Amino acid sequence: MSRTAQVTRKTNETEISVSLTIDGTGKADIQTGIGFLDHMLEQLARHSFMDITLKAEGDLHIDAHHTTEDTGWAIGDALNKALGDRAGINRYASCLLPMDECLSRVALDVSGRPFLVWHVNLPSETLGVMETELFREWFQAFAMGSGITLHVSNEYGVNTHHIVESCYKALARSLRQACEIDPRSGGRIPSTKGVLGGSL
Repeated sequence: MSRTAQVTRKTNETEISVSLTIDGTGKADIQTGIGFLDHMLEQLARHSFMDITLKAEGDLHIDAHHTTEDTGWAIGDALNKALGDRAGINRYASCLLPMDECLSRVALDVSGRPFLVWHVNLPSETLGVMETELFREWFQAFAMGSGITLHVSNEYGVNTHHIVESCYKALARSLRQACEIDPRSGGRIPSTKGVLGGSL
């Protein structure tokens, strides 16, 4: 069965369409109107091996906040739908990822219980025209939309571009591992409850 989903999200602030295939080859067609965000979402697709097509039109005449946050929601929602009942997946994964002078860590649980822990300090306030505080908003929205428990930390680093990019790449590598089907699982839900989501 193809693990694919399409999502359309329309508000007074943004209009976003996403197509996502979990078992892809890492192809990306990203158009957000924010150059650096496009670059990060292309990294997400490439290193997770998911195919992601996304087009967003947002109120960029105000700022990049709504477009950034809503793309996180939309991609997360598409991933959640594509995963279905999560039967047979590895569920847990982590990645410690170096990029030049910096080192970032992502650990996640594809649990159906959304939560974000964010320990990332970014030295610069902007990257291009994008405020760097918005990256936490993207990861928060992605965690909520996807139903993933997500811990993101930067261990050290001085270059803001490298720190942010290493976080997205570590997320991508973790998603690739966690969403893969474990051939030993027998197609079972990876929980003693028999269902993912809700209480522990």
